[in-house]
Amino acid sequence: MSLIERAKNILLTPRSEWEKIAREPASVAELYRGYIIPLSAIGPVCAFIGLTLIGVTIPLGATYRMPLGAGIASAIVSYGLGLIAVYVVALITDALAPTFSGEKNRIQALKVAAYAYTPAWVAGVFQIVPVLGILALLASLYGLYLLYLGLPVLMKSPREKAAGYTALVVISAIIVSVIMGLVMSVIGLAGRPPIRVGAPTSMLDPAALPVAHRLV
Repeated sequence: MSLIERAKNILLTPRSEWEKIAREPASVAELYRGYIIPLSAIGPVCAFIGLTLIGVTIPLGATYRMPLGAGIASAIVSYGLGLIAVYVVALITDALAPTFSGEKNRIQALKVAAYAYTPAWVAGVFQIVPVLGILALLASLYGLYLLYLGLPVLMKSPREKAAGYTALVVISAIIVSVIMGLVMSVIGLAGRPPIRVGAPTSMLDPAALPVAHRLV
């Protein structure tokens, strides 16, 4: 199945698609190469275009742009950390399975994590226009629903325990996201000052804008 068809199906018909996904053989390399790597690139690439090439316009006609070098470095690092985050969330999902009467299976856990991230990754295209970047975070809410539907099917957890399982995975994903953000700050990419164009009255920190590879 093509990447586009799989993304469309998981977004539009998730219940039946999770059943198909559960039966499909897969490996970590196949999931990354065929789905995670291309889709998770949407957010960082679009954020780079929006923050570095287009810029953010504020009142009085001022435009802020992130310096080119900082923008490239930030996009590369955030992309790499996003790829790591998906696998970490999958490991946590797998580790939590017995707690919710599910079955440990690392490949199935990676499927759950990867496909539940789909709405946020696809919505990363909104970051081409930085002020619309918040829509990527709103799309993540649909990812929570996908996660809720997918955990019982792929991790064999009873349906009545899906809500608790989902909540704990989401909390874990938030923690992972915060840690990744701290890493960005520590290496000095999140706080780079933008280039100023015009006559602004205040500063806008590009690091405060949402990053689409997050689940929530």
